[in-house]
Amino acid sequence: MVESTNKTPTEMHTFLPQDEVLTNKYKVQVVAKDPEVAVPLTDHKSFNPFTERKVDNPTTDCDTLTHLLKAALGTGTLAMPYAFKSSGLIGGIFGTIFVSLICTHCSYILVKCAHVLYHKTHRTKMGFADIAENAFATGPKWGRKFSKFSRYTIQICLLITYFGTCSAYACIIAENFGQVIKYYMDQHAGIPIDPKMELSDNFMRTLVAGLFIPLTLLVYVPDLKYLAPFSMVANLFMGCGLAITFYYLVDGLPSITPEVLTRPLGDFPQFFGVTIFAMEAIGVIMPLENNMKTPQNFVGICGVLNRGMSFVTLIYILLGFLGFLRYGEGVKAVVTSNLPIHLVPAQVVKVLIGLAVFFTFGLQFYVCIDIGWTMLKERFPKRPRLAEYTMRTIMVTICVLLAIAIPKIGPLVELVGAFCFSLLGLLAPVGIEIITYWNVGFGRFNWIIYKNILVTLIGITALILGTTSAIQSIAREMF
Repeated sequence: MVESTNKTPTEMHTFLPQDEVLTNKYKVQVVAKDPEVAVPLTDHKSFNPFTERKVDNPTTDCDTLTHLLKAALGTGTLAMPYAFKSSGLIGGIFGTIFVSLICTHCSYILVKCAHVLYHKTHRTKMGFADIAENAFATGPKWGRKFSKFSRYTIQICLLITYFGTCSAYACIIAENFGQVIKYYMDQHAGIPIDPKMELSDNFMRTLVAGLFIPLTLLVYVPDLKYLAPFSMVANLFMGCGLAITFYYLVDGLPSITPEVLTRPLGDFPQFFGVTIFAMEAIGVIMPLENNMKTPQNFVGICGVLNRGMSFVTLIYILLGFLGFLRYGEGVKAVVTSNLPIHLVPAQVVKVLIGLAVFFTFGLQFYVCIDIGWTMLKERFPKRPRLAEYTMRTIMVTICVLLAIAIPKIGPLVELVGAFCFSLLGLLAPVGIEIITYWNVGFGRFNWIIYKNILVTLIGITALILGTTSAIQSIAREMF
């Protein structure tokens, strides 16, 4: 992600709807003390980062809630029935709530740490990597030498996470388009139609390879603002596709049997990997907060974050429950692949979802481009444009090659969720909170420490077990 500063907001942070400026309603006076120097961090002057913040096109709470829903209710939503396959209906309901609580809490503490650091540093906005760097820079003396290292670590994790996500997107696009293509190819050749419409690995690899040129052209779009029309089209297509999908899920829904209620505990790592992939939106949390008129409203019991994630959790449970109940053990990594291919509305859904994910690919990949070019641009002062587009070409080539190497969506989604999002969405915020509050205190009875130990254990468990399960699945599929 682009890391924000107090000078000029980057395009990633200004890519939000325009609105009129609201009067700032809240006055927050925070005068924290650094125990090491024993003086107020504000130098006896009142500093309110929320009233001092200058944003060209600030967003209202409603705007921010809408963007949060768009970020969280993405392509991963279609994988929730596949996640419920590894947990059962009962385990899926409670497991989704549990994952939602953990992910939301980690996003919450990231924003709270940012608010503390605003006052410490007299800055009015920060990105994810900025928060990590400033937490160490203003934290305990022993940790200050790790400030730059923490920044680079977060940036690399963001790059790997969104890179893996885009590879999974390439597979999702190929499978949705591929089923429709194969249906008409078989029909034209007089081959009996397979109701399940299973695609061979070689056919999937061919389709992914065929996406290279269209994806490259999409990645060549120079600025994020030019991707705005693609975003709107993607939202429209995804909404229509999900609406038709829900219709097919409730049509002819079977009764609940004991077999679909529970699953062995050994299958749960797959559930957590897929669910974390679907639900985690840690990469967009700070850009959304940085553009709000009233950023203090982002957190709180009835804040934007909690309201948005509550609705997201409900949708995920509903789709996962209905999808697994409808298709049972035959449910696929993307539930639209289960829709009856011989029906025209189902074919329309597959095309719409494929197009929606295609256009979303450009937005997601922009994060990779932004991070990569930020790291490299100082090395190419003479011909920066040529260097940038060479980098874009190389990155999209590697992304497509990864999707060709692992054409199975399920294991790839599990790997990205378990490894990347566990590190970035669970473990990183906990570490940042510990360093941020090192000189402030960890609350009564040091409850923050004990809470973070619990979250860390959960994150490490999800990381190890989920990654191991995903790698085993990939190995089985490839060998």
